[in-house]
Amino acid sequence: MILNKYNMIEQYIKYLVEREKIKTGQKLPSVRELAGKLQCSTLTVVRALKELEHQHIIYSVPKSGYYLVSKDGNQPKDSENIIDFSTVLPDINLIPYEEFQHCQEHAMKMYKKDLSSYGNTQGLPSLIQTITKQLQDYQVFCKPSAVAITAGSQQALDILVKLDFPNGKDTVLIENPTYEPIIKNLEMNKIRTIGIEKTFNGIDLNKLEQLFKEEPIKFFYTIPRFHNPLGNSYSNSEKKSILKLAQKYDVYIVEDDYLVDLDTNKKNVPIFSLDDTDRVIFLKTFSKILLPGLRIAAVVLPAELIASFLQFKQWSDIYTSILPQGALDIYIKNGLFERSRLLLQRTYKERMQHLKHICSKFDPEIVRVNVPPTGFFLSMEAQKSIHFSHIIPEMAKKGVIIKDTRENFIEKDREINILKISVSRTDKQEIQDGLLHIYDYFANKR
Repeated sequence: MILNKYNMIEQYIKYLVEREKIKTGQKLPSVRELAGKLQCSTLTVVRALKELEHQHIIYSVPKSGYYLVSKDGNQPKDSENIIDFSTVLPDINLIPYEEFQHCQEHAMKMYKKDLSSYGNTQGLPSLIQTITKQLQDYQVFCKPSAVAITAGSQQALDILVKLDFPNGKDTVLIENPTYEPIIKNLEMNKIRTIGIEKTFNGIDLNKLEQLFKEEPIKFFYTIPRFHNPLGNSYSNSEKKSILKLAQKYDVYIVEDDYLVDLDTNKKNVPIFSLDDTDRVIFLKTFSKILLPGLRIAAVVLPAELIASFLQFKQWSDIYTSILPQGALDIYIKNGLFERSRLLLQRTYKERMQHLKHICSKFDPEIVRVNVPPTGFFLSMEAQKSIHFSHIIPEMAKKGVIIKDTRENFIEKDREINILKISVSRTDKQEIQDGLLHIYDYFANKR
């Protein structure tokens, strides 16, 4: 078998591990060192390292480098031996592979003609109709003409970040901390960005009004439900206050409701449903709870943004792939999505109840824990700043994988005392074992 460059890098790292040239917890050679030694680009090296990270062989520490988690023959790489609190991917056991495969095969036949030509930039018309109807379950009422299908929520955010808005403003306001990719996107596109501090108790509405009033805020990007990384949600009262301020100061709101499907409380409504001035942009992804590789999201846009959004999308990717759109359309129409959603609701609610039981025994003088009623995330607040360069390798030795929460903040070098825990791919026993390891770590650091 002929190996390509990045496969060669993977094999080289594995060779160093087998020969014990790199030991558990030890730092790997830098990206530049590996690129020079193996005569390839730094991009190729990064790609290989990311693949090894997905295999739980190595882990990254921002501004430091990559470190070895385990070595073959000593610490098994099998996912059953790893407690992964870092991933936001849905549980493999809950992903409906076979059902979706049947839908995809059916879509191949149903949309045969569409596959042989360029698609509609706005999205597959039948899927738009289906999603428009489904959005009503979330209290999002709109016309099909307001819905655009994108290649995941990332594409929608990328377009919105670059797009000129009718208010003529150029600054994006985000919660701090927030979803890491939006921070990276804003940095990459050199968009002026301001953060508003968010804690377990939410945001300071007086500070929000001050920023809306004094800064040229184009839009406020918010995750109002099951926040990433904190896990908490705004009350309906807080949502109304945020919307009222946005209307007063001519600010748009980008509402990323990525886990709306997990919420069993029908009284929790999106900000979009409270808006009568057409300034809330509603974003709904299907990747987080269905298939990560699906890369399908729906964005509901104000009338005055639809044309420019679609024009931008057309010249960036022409159209979103038809086959997954067709498969998703069939999947939803046949009631399979609803069945999958109910299973996910039950599963993650049980996990959070289990988490709450475990964390109720923790001493709040050691660590304070924010456990939402459902969702992927909970967050832990330590009494002192967390040294991620120490806790990440220490937990890795125990088979517990955690991420550096500083990545979710605008200021990467700031000291923080928040640890993000994702339970999207952990069972009850793993949750208990992993949390106890983390709690013991903080207890011993007092």
